[in-house]
Amino acid sequence: MAVGTGRHIAGQDETAAVGSAIDAGAMPPGEEHLGTAAGISRADPRPLHRQVHGAIIEAIETGRLPRNGKLPSERELVDLFGVSRITIRHAMRDLVQQGFLQSQPGKGFYVAVPQRGFELHLLKSFTATALANGRSPGQRLIEARIYRAPLEITRPLFLPEGAEVVVLSRLRLLDDVPVVIQTDWMSAARAPGLIDLDWSSPNRSLYAEIRERYRIRPVRGQTTLSARLASQDESEHLGLVPPAAVLTVDQIAFDARNRAVNLTTLVHHPERYPLTLAQSETGDIEQI
Repeated sequence: MAVGTGRHIAGQDETAAVGSAIDAGAMPPGEEHLGTAAGISRADPRPLHRQVHGAIIEAIETGRLPRNGKLPSERELVDLFGVSRITIRHAMRDLVQQGFLQSQPGKGFYVAVPQRGFELHLLKSFTATALANGRSPGQRLIEARIYRAPLEITRPLFLPEGAEVVVLSRLRLLDDVPVVIQTDWMSAARAPGLIDLDWSSPNRSLYAEIRERYRIRPVRGQTTLSARLASQDESEHLGLVPPAAVLTVDQIAFDARNRAVNLTTLVHHPERYPLTLAQSETGDIEQI
């Protein structure tokens, strides 16, 4: 399991207890006994929802909760861990967002099956994708500036040649390992102050910023996949030995008024960040 998910590894005795309790659906009487059996301690400085979170991850990792296995109901989890419904819901929400669990309305929570690659989704940020896969996102700033862009950049953004454009280039990390070089361009007029933000913050997401700070919401887009040899700089950033191939992804997103939001180029390490696609009969691309 990847590091950086904030999980707590309980002792072996606690792990065995929570696994056995979950597997057997056991709900021994008494809140103190339930808390101890599930590896929950009131003396632990971590919030209760983080302790529940860690105990469930431990049960998944040891196989006591199998892949595709159904978790006990919310009421059973409340009794098992000796905590409130709000605490259980908080832990479940985090586990779903981080990709450990899947929620099926009307049925409950199930242990997620690990993905064979990372979902390619134009409107989902690198940060959100990493967290959904239980990985720790990070970034190193390569470049952030405003300049008068050439036609090859302004044309897809529906701007005149020489218009002022923000360019934001970052080396994206998973668990502190370089996996993608991401470069974004967007109109400087639509995002004043964007380059002044702290882009060294590991969880700072461009899409989250433009949605919340500038009220710009991408709703659709276009994606082009390709492959080529990495440049010297790309090889150094991604830790590749030349000559080395990289997967490239070019994307452009649009808002509800069909205005271009941002142009993105992604250069992927082919082994550290593989992409997974599936396609339905209707032609819709879905996550495997």
